[in-house]
Amino acid sequence: MYKTGFKLTAIIMAMLFMAGFLAGCGGSPAANTIKIGILDELTGGNATMGTSAANGAKLAIKEANAKGGVLGKQIQAVIADNKSEPSESANAMTKLITQDQVAAVTGIFASSNAIAASSVAEANKVPFLAAGATNPKVTVDDKTGKVKDYTFRVCFIDPFQGTVGANFVLNTLQLKKAALLIDNSSDYSKGLATFFKDAFTKGGGSILAEEAYLQKDQDFKTILTKIKALDPEVIYVPGYYEEVGKIVKQARELGITVPIVGGDGWDSPKLVEIASAAALNNTYFTNHYSIDNPSAASKAFVEAYKKEYGQAPDALAVLGYDAANVLIDAIKRANSADPAKIRAALAATKDYPGITGAITINATHDAVKNAVIIEMKDGKQTFKATVKP
Repeated sequence: MYKTGFKLTAIIMAMLFMAGFLAGCGGSPAANTIKIGILDELTGGNATMGTSAANGAKLAIKEANAKGGVLGKQIQAVIADNKSEPSESANAMTKLITQDQVAAVTGIFASSNAIAASSVAEANKVPFLAAGATNPKVTVDDKTGKVKDYTFRVCFIDPFQGTVGANFVLNTLQLKKAALLIDNSSDYSKGLATFFKDAFTKGGGSILAEEAYLQKDQDFKTILTKIKALDPEVIYVPGYYEEVGKIVKQARELGITVPIVGGDGWDSPKLVEIASAAALNNTYFTNHYSIDNPSAASKAFVEAYKKEYGQAPDALAVLGYDAANVLIDAIKRANSADPAKIRAALAATKDYPGITGAITINATHDAVKNAVIIEMKDGKQTFKATVKP
């Protein structure tokens, strides 16, 4: 018994010595990596958008690691799913920060989810760079009016997007009587509708009706019948693709043939599956990017994305890619993985050459950049126009 115990103690001591020796020689994987959280809608109602954004971010990190990583270290992507829910966004952000101990987080498309996640990031003083959340409340506290210290985004915001949509209807389609159909459960939809309405009425248009629905509703025919009776020239639907697809399909089934216009929440391959290609003719939406972009950088990204995932990227894939690259660039400029230093570098971002255009972060931590108008033709997105801020 004595000999056995002595041998066991000797073995344990030797193992502890080797572990300490390896750690001292930089053998710990954590010492050679920088963790970045990728938090997106991977399941739930906005899953196609969140998955695209996550795929774009993962591609950016893969490319950066192939070039040597950042600050001499490889980037480790830590993936989290918010299940398309605000409460899950807060939970996932908490785990990324407190358990996974990431240096910064990027991702999220839906504004309600981003607002919930940003509260956790702010409390823990960890940078959060939203990929596609466009409501002003993402970066500015609506109660105090104060810009959030640690929250940023690489996309334009809804006051700009709503104005672009309104001016497109007024000046290009030359229509002045509109009906609004708003998702009352979405900060994004309600905000975008407000900004569209303000710009549209200031431009000489009139709003004949403002009708509401809730996310996950299935039957819109009663609301659409009321709208049809008012004889609008255009219907503005600033919602997400799941409900938008059903609204467009049911509108056409009721004989509503007027243009239907919306925002970037439409951008999903599922939209055509739900609505049908024919129903989507004579519809338009504002977006961050068109795959028809002729720039060399855009073509290279599209080719790389297709090679990696076997399909063409949508705007959220490009935003996810741009967001991850802006974050990596900020870590380089900060010359540190310290969250406070990354935050300062993000705030100083100017003219970063993103695929969606040059990205400058302004005083409210929003990106100043162009928007595009997309027209749906026979189930395909076609570039209509570029609009500058």
